[in-house]
Amino acid sequence: MIDGAVIEEKINFILHYNFPPFSTGEVKRIMGTSRREVGHGNLAMRALKPMIPNGEENPYTIRVVSDILESNGSSSMATVCAGTMALMDAGVKIRKPVSGIAMGLISDTKTQRFAVLSDILGDEDHLGDMDFKVTGTVDGITACQMDIKVDGLPYEVLAQALEQAKAGRLHILGEMMKAISTPREEYKPFVPRIVKMTIPKEFIGAVIGPGGKVIQEMQRETGSTIVIEEVGEFGIIDIVSNNKESIDAVREKIKRIVAIPEIGTIYKGVVKNITTFGAFVEVLPGKDGLLHISEIDHKRVEKVENVLKVGDELEVKLIDIDSKTGKLKLSRKVLLPKPE
Repeated sequence: MIDGAVIEEKINFILHYNFPPFSTGEVKRIMGTSRREVGHGNLAMRALKPMIPNGEENPYTIRVVSDILESNGSSSMATVCAGTMALMDAGVKIRKPVSGIAMGLISDTKTQRFAVLSDILGDEDHLGDMDFKVTGTVDGITACQMDIKVDGLPYEVLAQALEQAKAGRLHILGEMMKAISTPREEYKPFVPRIVKMTIPKEFIGAVIGPGGKVIQEMQRETGSTIVIEEVGEFGIIDIVSNNKESIDAVREKIKRIVAIPEIGTIYKGVVKNITTFGAFVEVLPGKDGLLHISEIDHKRVEKVENVLKVGDELEVKLIDIDSKTGKLKLSRKVLLPKPE
């Protein structure tokens, strides 16, 4: 949350730019953030922010920190390039990679001669008449900033500077792509994960369970945090964990809870109860089906206990659903090879 003098807002992208005195060979005390750092950091933030995904695509607040260790050029443009690669390496699905370049100008007002410089060094910045920074993707500009020391800038100078900047940006982008060209498929292992799921409203109670039993058991087994909110006709579930495996486990459990049994589907079930005429197998959370003694094996089974016991895991196929009672009829033998 940004609590300023005249604004109060929430943002999901922060960029901190640090420019210590030793980066330019100076010996000074490191004090509070200078105007230079605020301005350059803001430029880099504006360059990258339009490419940051929003909404369900990115439920995170992202912080990029740029520590400048040496500078004889544009460290803000280095921040943009390094920031792009860092975001992609972290697995953030940025829309397009961004690169930046600083342009300079040396001009003679008497002869009207000028030269536009690309990727200026410190001396050229100090002695020149313009510092013009442009950032963008292959398709266009995301941010720019200009500092001029002359009393005006002819149109043709600006046009040439923009053209040179485009060529320079694309060249730098090509070099960046040699290191990393697209965001990683998965976040790094140490990234805390937040995954959203949407379920029909009527299943919210089943996911929570009586007295919160089901959701608490899922959290205990997987080490994740699950938050459910009712929004309109849907339940919005946030699953928070520090590893992908626990989130996948929760998603699978929730999918099983909200799943509707379908005839012909093969389930991995657990034997919950055994009777003289068969076994009751839980194929989905809270949904049991009858595995009749005649459907256990191709050969005759005298006693269910001879083949199965409570707690056994087995694959069964849903062969029928009673139209009146909704009871599930299961078979194990249809999945077994027929004897010759």
